[in-house]
Amino acid sequence: MNQEPTERVKPMLGVRHAMLVYAAPRSLFSRVEDTGAYGWALVTLLAMVMLIGYAEVQTGLIDRTVDQKTEQKLAELEKLQTNLVDRIALKEQMDGIRKQGEFNKLITRLGRVVVAPVQMLASFLLIASALYAIVALTGRKPEYHTLMSLCVYAGFIELLAYILRLAMMLHYRTINVDTSLGLLAAPGKLSALAAIDPFRIWFWVLIAIGLIVTRQLSRRTAIATCAVMAILATAARVGLVYAGS
Repeated sequence: MNQEPTERVKPMLGVRHAMLVYAAPRSLFSRVEDTGAYGWALVTLLAMVMLIGYAEVQTGLIDRTVDQKTEQKLAELEKLQTNLVDRIALKEQMDGIRKQGEFNKLITRLGRVVVAPVQMLASFLLIASALYAIVALTGRKPEYHTLMSLCVYAGFIELLAYILRLAMMLHYRTINVDTSLGLLAAPGKLSALAAIDPFRIWFWVLIAIGLIVTRQLSRRTAIATCAVMAILATAARVGLVYAGS
C-alpha cells in the first residue's frame, strides 16, 4: 500500500539554535516564523547579560574606580580650602562628596546588572518596530514576531561583546574598556574611531541577512535600511557615551 510522502516539519526555534547565529545565520533565519518562539531565547539572553553585569560588580573594579574618583575630589577640595578657618564647613563638604561617591557606586552597579538588560530589550523593541514600519511602507506584509526574532538571535552577538568586555576588565583591571576602536584614541576625547565597533557592525549585517532570508525586504532595501539604522544607532550611542563622560 503506497503512502503519500509527508512534508518534513522543521523543529521550532529555541535556545539551542542560538549558536547558529555565529556560524550559519542563514540556516537559523530560514527557520524563523511569525510566532513568539523567540521567548526563551530572549529570556536566556537577558539573563546572561544580567549575570555578566553581576560578575563585573563582583570584580570590585567598579567600587575601586568610584573610590579613586572620590579621593581625588576630596584631595582637590582640601587643596582649595587650606586657608579656611571653618573646619566644620569643610568636613560637611567632604561628607557630601563621600555620600555622592556611595550613591555613584549604587547607580553604577544597577546600571551593569539591571539597566543593561533593560536597555537591550528596549533596543530590540525599537528596532523591530522601526523595521515593521519600513516593511509596511514598502508594500509588503510585515511580520512583527519575525522581526523580533531577528533582533533577539542577532543579539547573541552583543552577548559575545559583553563577555569580551568582562575579560578585558579582568585582564587590564579597569572598567574603562570597550569593543570599539575608540580605545585607540586619547581618553576623554571625541574620536570617529568610537563609531567603529565590529560587534555592532556584525549585528546589523545579521539583521540585513535575516530580512533578506525571511523576505521581509528585498536585498537592496534591506542593506540600505540596515546601513542607515546602523549609522543612526551608532551616532546616538557615541553621543550618550561622551555626554556621560
